[in-house]
Amino acid sequence: MLSLSMIVRDEAERLERCLASVAGFVDEIIVVDTGSQDDTIAIARAQGATVHQRPWPGDFAAARNQALELVQGDWVLVLDGDEWLRPEARAPLQALMAQPELLLITLLRRELGAALAPYSCVSRLFRRHPGIRWERAYHSLVDDSVAALLRLEPRWQVADCPEPALFHDGYGPERRQALAKAQRLRQAMESELVARPGDPYTCAKLGGLEVAEGDRARGMELLEQGLAHCNPDQVPERYELLLNLALALTPIDVGAAAAHYFKALALPLDPRVTLAARLNLASLALDQGHGDQAASLCLEATRAAPEVPLGWLNLGLAERRRGRLAEAVGAYRQAIALDPELPEAHQNLALALLLLGDIQGAREGFSHTLALLERQKRQAEADSLRQRLMPMVNLNP
Repeated sequence: MLSLSMIVRDEAERLERCLASVAGFVDEIIVVDTGSQDDTIAIARAQGATVHQRPWPGDFAAARNQALELVQGDWVLVLDGDEWLRPEARAPLQALMAQPELLLITLLRRELGAALAPYSCVSRLFRRHPGIRWERAYHSLVDDSVAALLRLEPRWQVADCPEPALFHDGYGPERRQALAKAQRLRQAMESELVARPGDPYTCAKLGGLEVAEGDRARGMELLEQGLAHCNPDQVPERYELLLNLALALTPIDVGAAAAHYFKALALPLDPRVTLAARLNLASLALDQGHGDQAASLCLEATRAAPEVPLGWLNLGLAERRRGRLAEAVGAYRQAIALDPELPEAHQNLALALLLLGDIQGAREGFSHTLALLERQKRQAEADSLRQRLMPMVNLNP
């Protein structure tokens, strides 16, 4: 028996899609609502869920543990309202759950709207066991309790689902702005760091946040601390630490940044998870004039995740840089086929067509790029591009 466990609040816009994705796959749906003011509860019940209403307990781990206590299945799948199950994952997940020695199945999640890291690994499907609990107030995980359980009961095993299992659309700009959780996130991570000095997971998250917000010195210090405390079995944490450290080093020491990317790529992770390191390293190679190396890295990225437009866009950049314009055009068109709303792909396709002498194709491509940028409220970029195009191509012949 498989149970779905969820905590929700005001998820009416997304919940039906989530629950419909598991219809016929799970045997039980347990939803804990922590104070919705919209139609979340009615939608959940209409989809066959048993809904329990609880006041918000103060952090995500406590809320998830409340929901976990209510399920009856042998296995537990945990989803958020902005996630849904891919149909292609059902069969491989059922086959894995039939293996009596498995304790936890790691799921590959497609991060829609997250261009830098389009995939992540999440521990969201596990056997119901009294030793498995959610921990950490904000980025709640079962990983710590699973690791402790594996030490106590070594007969258990952990496996990865080979097929991407989940979609997640929580990274759109309007969603981030609506949630406005940045300050709460920082406070939770700072508290976690006090409780667990040098904790690799917390250092990776907080260090990456510091680097992104401009405090490179503190960010690098935290990332180095995390690496110093990282155990060999903490592979995802080590990858994230190395990735963020490489990002921090790029403006000041390109060689050191590249070395960290290579270390990240050497880790035993699904190549879709390491796309960011591969594509960032390709960008460094391009900047250093190593077009062949950049193209090779981008080809590896498109083979690992042909569904990700960023890999094709970067491949086009690498092919153009080494003079292979026809190949660049093909790569840009593949990126556009996957994401027609990607202005960078249209702009670079137009430039390649211009270099090939296709003036009409270039004019149409640049015009489409400008329209996309304006529609996406990126007016400053549109104005800058229009200025740069004036000496090269007449957009209004």
